[in-house]
Amino acid sequence: MRTHSTKMTKIWHGKTALVTGASSGLGTDFARQLAAQGCHLILAARRLERLQELQADISTRYGVKVDCLPIDLAAPDAPRQLYEQIKATGQTVDVLINNAGHGLYGAFWQTPWASLHQMLELDMVTLTQLTYLFVADMVARDSGYILQVASIGAFQPTPTYAAYSAAKSYVLSLGEALHYELRHTHVMCTVLCPGVTRTEFFEVAGQRMTAYQRLTAMDSAEVARIGLAALLKGRSYVVAGRINAFFAWSMRFLPRSLVVASVNRLMH
Repeated sequence: MRTHSTKMTKIWHGKTALVTGASSGLGTDFARQLAAQGCHLILAARRLERLQELQADISTRYGVKVDCLPIDLAAPDAPRQLYEQIKATGQTVDVLINNAGHGLYGAFWQTPWASLHQMLELDMVTLTQLTYLFVADMVARDSGYILQVASIGAFQPTPTYAAYSAAKSYVLSLGEALHYELRHTHVMCTVLCPGVTRTEFFEVAGQRMTAYQRLTAMDSAEVARIGLAALLKGRSYVVAGRINAFFAWSMRFLPRSLVVASVNRLMH
């Protein structure tokens, strides 16, 4: 049942997309690319000023409707509050971009528990609850698109990003399973697994980029394009970039102990 045109503008024109983590990085690029295809937007993130700047630019440039919903999605029951707020306006979310999330760099046992807990809430629980709430409506309509943003870290344990990488493994597993469950519907679920991307990630995580990371870093706009294209094609997941895709593929053939050691060397 997965038949799609490659012309995004015809599919998403006039529909509405919810983009979480829309105030910077991949979130802003998802928003711009969807707007360029005629998609109306609901932008959710903590920083209202950033959202309003993006709203003004997109509205002027593309002529689509853009709503800003400032919210801390890591707060208790924030996903349900966001869902109910959108429902109260009578809007239908046709496209869900689960982009909100961040990483933490450092030894696991030296990272404050409050920081770890907040990251895990945002990267796993928030994503899961938003998916749970919106996918039921999509299945009832037999139409919808969900893009889950994971990481290349989902494919292997990553020392100094131990909890983050584990959380992204969860996102990949959840997304692939949901993709299969939805196979007899017209609801698509795709997991995007970026590698190093030029965003605020490392600044927020607290790591200075290594030579390897600078060499392999991809532009955020290109990563967003790859993710949206894979979603339209009905793929279960996609790794952004050929080097990253080869790296993720090759890890399955190496002993786990060697994988962990290799990843550790690349990250420092």
